[in-house]
Amino acid sequence: MKSLLTGQHIHLTSLSEDDAGLLMKWSRNEKLQRLLDAIPYKPKSEDEVKKWIGGEDQSTRLFAIRLKDSGRLIGYAELDGILWAHRVGGLSILIGEEEYQGRGLGREAMECLLDFSFHELNLHRLQLTVFSYNTHAIRLYENLGFTKEGSFREFLQRDGKRHDMYLYGMLADEWQNKKEG
Repeated sequence: MKSLLTGQHIHLTSLSEDDAGLLMKWSRNEKLQRLLDAIPYKPKSEDEVKKWIGGEDQSTRLFAIRLKDSGRLIGYAELDGILWAHRVGGLSILIGEEEYQGRGLGREAMECLLDFSFHELNLHRLQLTVFSYNTHAIRLYENLGFTKEGSFREFLQRDGKRHDMYLYGMLADEWQNKKEG
């Protein structure tokens, strides 16, 4: 049986309180945070990070993205807002360590997360939002097979300019067809 949470170079594991320092470092990276969140930038406290790591919400699955060879934490992925009765959920990902960005590791982590979501959790639909200026993420999502389903026009303002927020979705059979094709 194929491991759902292991790729060629990464594996998805749990986060622990030992990871809090690195997660706080990433929360202090304004550039990263402005790609992830529409709320005004604010670094997270140690207590906020530990509360997020230790959350026991049944509608969320949180994963560390670690290098297989060293176990080094390079990012995280999250399934959230899961509506079990409808088999839908949202997802997000961050490669926080700059030296590992743009090397295909985020794609590998997303492929593991998609396999896990559709084959282990038996979800039918996954969705995500992305800001129009996050062109690297948009390219990744479209290459994975996500469909742009809509735009929240002029959703947020950053640096004096208005930006759209796009909604992308993927159905389980679309992911399966992508993998087989």
